[in-house]
Amino acid sequence: MSQHYYSNQPEVGHDRRQLEEKLRGQTFRFISDAGVFSKKGVDFGSKVLIDAMDIPENAEVLDVGCGYGPIGFSAARLAAHGHVTMLDVNARAVELAKENAKLNGIHNVTVLESDLFAAVEGKSFDVVLTNPPIRAGKETVHAIFEQAYAHLRDGGTLWIVIQKKQGAPSAKAKLESLFGRVEEVTKDKGYRIFKATKTSQ
Repeated sequence: MSQHYYSNQPEVGHDRRQLEEKLRGQTFRFISDAGVFSKKGVDFGSKVLIDAMDIPENAEVLDVGCGYGPIGFSAARLAAHGHVTMLDVNARAVELAKENAKLNGIHNVTVLESDLFAAVEGKSFDVVLTNPPIRAGKETVHAIFEQAYAHLRDGGTLWIVIQKKQGAPSAKAKLESLFGRVEEVTKDKGYRIFKATKTSQ
């Protein structure tokens, strides 16, 4: 199988580039590279998620599959008195996210290399965010949903973006089997934003 952005060690040569993106009204600079997700600019699905997500200013947030940082950093700016933990299995993405945190002067983040939730075992959060790696397969995506539920506090929320043609209906059904409440917050060009709230069932 060819190398994917969800490989631990991408075996492709470097192609570093600097991007500038306006997200949630704030300008960010990112260094991206070959072998990471959406290297040429923040993807549309992530932008739809960033625009939709509701992050309390003191929230403890977890970004699963953070890439070079756009979702997590946007959350960190919104959770100005909180903290964002950012996870990715891709070692190159993790190093870029650390570099980009410094580049943007963002101090309330921790970036960790992690296979799914392994690096935060035993920890709980108010909000989990993910643009899941659809190409990794339904089993992986559903594992993210299950582990998000396990790592959320009561009343906590999971926010995900997924395309209708890439399994949004089955994703929603899976979320509904886990969470007390699931809402489709918005949709844009085939992308759906789901907010799943952990309630005592």
